[in-house]
Amino acid sequence: MPPRKDASPRAWQRMLSGRRLDLLDPSPLDIELSDIAHGLARVARWNGQTLGAHAFSVAQHSLLVEDIFGLIGEEPSPKERIAALLHDAAEYVIGDMISPFKAVVGGGYREVEHRLRHAIHLRFGLKPDLSKKLEARIKRADQVAAYLEATVLAGFSNTEAAAFFGKPSEIVVERFDVTPQPVEQVQNAFLERFSALEAARH
Repeated sequence: MPPRKDASPRAWQRMLSGRRLDLLDPSPLDIELSDIAHGLARVARWNGQTLGAHAFSVAQHSLLVEDIFGLIGEEPSPKERIAALLHDAAEYVIGDMISPFKAVVGGGYREVEHRLRHAIHLRFGLKPDLSKKLEARIKRADQVAAYLEATVLAGFSNTEAAAFFGKPSEIVVERFDVTPQPVEQVQNAFLERFSALEAARH
């Protein structure tokens, strides 16, 4: 049916799973891992301004962050690793907006992102808000990943990347392969990693 002229703007997105996710009031019941993996594997980091035959996706970035997270500080639990893997999961709905544009858009974007993150965390048995210590560890892993992506894929010099993301000192970044992978390969890798962590968690 065509929408009525006086109808409110649609605020939900239909997912391939059949779920309808309300962006204004997202329910954990409408969040499916298959939708997250599908979406993140098709969202490009750096607005697609990266080298390679394929886009470097948010799904591949998430796998990289979780890998780095496991090497920084004390050994994380499977539940903490899941939190790291899902740190950008909201982007399966709202996309990966680069930091300069987030600054322009302001608080509205952050509010929607915050609601989605809460719903995602509840769906997968995490606290709506992670502890500050865990958030900081995941953020550092995210920064290390960003430094590596920036210098290898996005044309940043080491000096420029260090100014924005901090120079990694915790680990040897050269050990990580950031060659952009095909969509389906990354999507499957994301699903398999989540399943492995869930099995270890239980």
